[in-house]
Amino acid sequence: MARLGTGIGWRPEIADVVEGMPGIEWVEAVSENLCPGHLPDSLLRLRERGVTVVPHGVSLGLGGAERPDAGRLAALAERAQVLGSPLVTEHIAFVRAGGALTASPPLEAGHLLPVPRTRDALDVLCENVRIAQDALPVPLAVENIAALVSWPDEELTEGQFLYELADRTGVRLLIDVANLHTNHVNLGADPADALAELPLEAIAYVHVAGGFERDGVWHDSHAHPVPRPVLDILTDLASRVAPPGVLLERDENFPDGDELRGEVEAIRVAVEKGRASRPAATGGRASRTAATPDRAPHPSGSGSGAAADDAVRQRLGLAQAALLSALVAGTPVPEGFDRVRMGVQARALAGKRADVVGRVAPELPVNLGARYRPAFLAYAQGCPMTGGYRRDALDFVAHLLRTVPGEIEDPGVRRELREWWLERSGPVPRSTRPGVRLARATRRVLLRR
Repeated sequence: MARLGTGIGWRPEIADVVEGMPGIEWVEAVSENLCPGHLPDSLLRLRERGVTVVPHGVSLGLGGAERPDAGRLAALAERAQVLGSPLVTEHIAFVRAGGALTASPPLEAGHLLPVPRTRDALDVLCENVRIAQDALPVPLAVENIAALVSWPDEELTEGQFLYELADRTGVRLLIDVANLHTNHVNLGADPADALAELPLEAIAYVHVAGGFERDGVWHDSHAHPVPRPVLDILTDLASRVAPPGVLLERDENFPDGDELRGEVEAIRVAVEKGRASRPAATGGRASRTAATPDRAPHPSGSGSGAAADDAVRQRLGLAQAALLSALVAGTPVPEGFDRVRMGVQARALAGKRADVVGRVAPELPVNLGARYRPAFLAYAQGCPMTGGYRRDALDFVAHLLRTVPGEIEDPGVRRELREWWLERSGPVPRSTRPGVRLARATRRVLLRR
């Protein structure tokens, strides 16, 4: 794997800081937030300077029961080509469930949810990764995720699961050391054990991020400083292998430039500390024997690369639909899951929906003021997300206008919400020509009579 060096996640809010930050050799940008025909000027200037840009996908859902969507794969491929990227990255997660495979309503999580570490799920994931690899013009790397809940009756540890995935598909790994810390706090998984079981030679690069702990639960917020335990895991990883790249992620609550530069420097120091303690006998690389877990042969023989059949996909799909429905639609918690943790995850998903919809449609928090968040959380309890966040914003406003008129007593606010919904709900924006606007106003007056 080519060396990337030290990088930072590019976000519009910190674009100027990133451009002026010394020692930044590459950046990562969320693929779904980029329009290939209208790339931000900041990214173009970075590219002109020779800074590598890697598109990082969040919506493919490679761990889901369905095969990857061809349109999403094409979009990811297009961004890689436009940016001249050496690789693209995604997550080992599912983000939607239900639909035709399970004969149930389609549901969207709006979040990365954990895949059960079972043989069935591994078979499906491996086939999905191969489909993605065939559709992409550059190598793919996949990231381990943070989790608040764990699946019952798992058959593999995280390290074993990742090892087999890489071994069977040749996919690269994006190791997030902050997520290893999250899973240590929330699920009791030992980060050192996971690192010892990984195929370290498959690592494409490493993510580092911050979070916070509340009531014994670690939240991977990407909005707080990187804590010492995460840096210690990075040092442990760097003592085993030289990571081709290390990148700081920050998604919100952005600090000033000096604090960001300080976090990047702390990452460099942690990597150097690990490098200095690396045994010289390994030549800078951990031996494959040390990274190889004890593995029993797969009873179905799918370790040789056999595809997951439809029955396996349906079993996984039903399990994922039941979990997601419990989280976003208030259905009973499936047997074996921690009900308290499921409640924490459900509230976190609803809160994230409210936050993202507020950013996607900033007019809504402005118009509704302090009523926005409680109104949205009440809506989220009975109205699961079935499309993206823009669709969610439209559905929320339609819900307000249709079902809770008493919540919006100010006729001016109701009028603003209605105009906002009409402007965005059609296939094309409403015309602003004076004659058309006059006809709309006349029609409203007549309808009121």
